[in-house]
Amino acid sequence: MVEDTPQTPDETLRPNAIGFVDALAIGLNATSPAYSLAAVIGPVVALVGVHAPGVMLASFVPMVLIASAFYYLNRADPDCGTTFSWVTRALGPTVGWLGGWAITMTGVLVVGSLADVAVNFGLLAVGLDAWAADTLVRQGLTVLVIVAMAALCVRDTQAAARLQNVLVLLQTLCLFVFAAVALYRVQAGTGSLEAVRPAVSWLDPFGAGGTAMTGGLLLGVFVYWGWESAVNLTEETTDPSSTPGRAGIWSTVVLLATYVSVAVAVVAYAGTEYLAAHADDNEAVFASLAREVLGGWDWIVLLAVATSALASTQTTIIPASRTALSMARRHALPPRFGRVHSRYRTPAVSTWWVAGAAAVWYLLIHRISENALADSLTALSLLIAFYYALTGIACAVYHRRRLTAGVREFLFIGVGPVVGAVMLIWLLTEAVADMADPANSAGATSWFGLGPPLVIALGLSLVGVLVMLARRAASGMFWTERPTAYEGPGHGESQDGPGASAAPGQEADGVEVAWDRSVP
Repeated sequence: MVEDTPQTPDETLRPNAIGFVDALAIGLNATSPAYSLAAVIGPVVALVGVHAPGVMLASFVPMVLIASAFYYLNRADPDCGTTFSWVTRALGPTVGWLGGWAITMTGVLVVGSLADVAVNFGLLAVGLDAWAADTLVRQGLTVLVIVAMAALCVRDTQAAARLQNVLVLLQTLCLFVFAAVALYRVQAGTGSLEAVRPAVSWLDPFGAGGTAMTGGLLLGVFVYWGWESAVNLTEETTDPSSTPGRAGIWSTVVLLATYVSVAVAVVAYAGTEYLAAHADDNEAVFASLAREVLGGWDWIVLLAVATSALASTQTTIIPASRTALSMARRHALPPRFGRVHSRYRTPAVSTWWVAGAAAVWYLLIHRISENALADSLTALSLLIAFYYALTGIACAVYHRRRLTAGVREFLFIGVGPVVGAVMLIWLLTEAVADMADPANSAGATSWFGLGPPLVIALGLSLVGVLVMLARRAASGMFWTERPTAYEGPGHGESQDGPGASAAPGQEADGVEVAWDRSVP
């Protein structure tokens, strides 16, 4: 069996840098719960009315099914490249490369927006409203935040994880204080808006009708996205074959409780008409509600959104940078992206590349219009659904020889991930049809006869294909890999660490190579 050159200690990431609690905090913060709620609660209510909590509940289903795929794939192949590595193993290098490209591009698209929200709400929380209204000041501070978060990612994974613990505790506490006060005022009849008594029927996602539910689910995918960042830290986590996967699954469960409870509180306090009327304000509606519910204590929610976006700025850099690192190790990207800092043992080069590209994208798209920035975020749903669906399919294909081992394996490794993938493919198809209509974009403008979000997603995909072809022409080594199937421990498993691969036609003992690194 021919394999890549084993990684030397100086080329590997720092092992055992973070534990389960750290990984859980990173998974939660990567979704940016407070910011995500602020961004989508108005549009979701405009689509489905009082059934917004039900949509949050329904959106959880494909997420937890895909989280199961991440868990079992990570046990077999604890590689920081996650989807890129797993899809390559199961479906081949071309599809794997495109999955890796999708992950890196999600980071580029969203990091600038997250940093911008952190700056805006942070300034509002401390009373610097004039600074928040000054575009140049906000953009300058946003770039500084991106640089600062990238520097922290490079310098110390442990320090970054400790910061994430503080930020997730702070924003979660703020959100539950807001929800508790809102529900109390609804029960006491002291609300200032058109309050509605909560009902169990709100948890029915089908109550608003099929079309409305589809739109709501697309937004739901966005609010849950990011929990898998903990799995990208697998090589730096204690018990790498188990801890990251468990952290990913528990992240989705905690998010479910947070989103449903806050959605119920917001709808109950404000009523559907108020939220629908402010649907176009996105984050602003949350700030307005904070003033209505908490009065002079509205800074609590403003601070929650600011810390949420700040934390997510940092954690969103993690999957993109580590995916690029994994791709470089396998020769799918130029070797420089695989360089690890000799002192800090972090993927310094890929981290700075992701941060730099995100800052440039943010400044460039902001020059076009505010609507273009919103449209670039909408395009995220296509990339997210794409690589999540690939992961679900890859889990069943890679573990296909385990599916008949028992009911548990059949359901949690096969049926569950495939059902999650099918749901996401359906949402992806619906999203493409929706985004093709320019009227559905943020500014109702047309780019080449299509909606800007679809043009952005297609444009990035085309760039990815061109980059892939250029890389293949420069070095075709990665594209000699062939799909494999999991055989379990002891069947030709690789012990050479991340990046080991077999040449086609040289499988161990005449069987396909299993890539299990769950055994130390």
